[in-house]
Amino acid sequence: MPLPIGDTVGILADNLRIRKSVLPVPDKSASAWARGLGLTRGGETILYTGRMYQLIPYIEALNKVQEKIEDSWIADFVKVGRVINRFINVAGLLAVPSRNMQESCGRILVNIARLLRRAGVEFGYLYEEDLYSGALVYDLGVDDVLEAHARRVMDVFKKYRVKKVITVDPHTTHMLRSVYPNLIKGYDLQVKSYLEVLVERDLKPRKELRLEAVVHDSCLYARQENVLQEQRTLLDKAGIDLREPVDSGKFTFCCGGPAESLFPRKAKENAKKRVDQIKKVSFRAVTMCPICLVNLQKAAGGEIQVEDISSYLVQAYCGG
Repeated sequence: MPLPIGDTVGILADNLRIRKSVLPVPDKSASAWARGLGLTRGGETILYTGRMYQLIPYIEALNKVQEKIEDSWIADFVKVGRVINRFINVAGLLAVPSRNMQESCGRILVNIARLLRRAGVEFGYLYEEDLYSGALVYDLGVDDVLEAHARRVMDVFKKYRVKKVITVDPHTTHMLRSVYPNLIKGYDLQVKSYLEVLVERDLKPRKELRLEAVVHDSCLYARQENVLQEQRTLLDKAGIDLREPVDSGKFTFCCGGPAESLFPRKAKENAKKRVDQIKKVSFRAVTMCPICLVNLQKAAGGEIQVEDISSYLVQAYCGG
């Protein structure tokens, strides 16, 4: 029996409404990456993670459970799990994250902070008040829960008098730049991806990397937010010989991630198709979305090397 769509979506929406995230990430864990960096709390300009990279280890852990449940008789009990989850954080109990993956995702955020500092950008961070944007619930169409959560996020921004937001991933960028303005009256935040900020600052590399790689564009950056040239400009200046897969730019091929919470097997099939396209061009792929990163890494199974763009940029622009 496939996963029951209504109850699976319901659990995620209940979590956002009750616990401020589709899969609750402890505040201490979510902000652990910033420990020791000396980032100011709040400020006119902030680095807003939307907890996307921090969520990935939890999503991966839950996905392993879902793969075991999908098409089994246990799937019929998801509706019971939803009722219990309203009182006890069942999703949190099932989604036990890998420490290695948590550290890896944390390093990506540190890389991004280092790059912005190298570019001379002054920014703060909201620490435990850096809330999830609600991206997955938006994708799943639970509009009433999303709208209430968007107001909660905006209240935090107002509390710290935030005017400019630097985002780290395409999903959070899309939410704050294109979705929230339709939900929040008088919305006036300036929102930019850190890739756009780095290009605007004309950051110069300290080291030439001299390697080749395929760019895997995020669907949201490519088709919704027009973030297509920034990643190529930064990688080209870093000395990377860029290659393009058969579906690239605005016609990029989905990594399968958006289907993962409801159809894990279908998501894996899609990711495998994308890996097959990439490996025809190069054994090295660059992503700029945490969901693309983890889905392609899983599908690749070591056949190709898949890394977040920040890993290469920090080597070239910060010297390692």
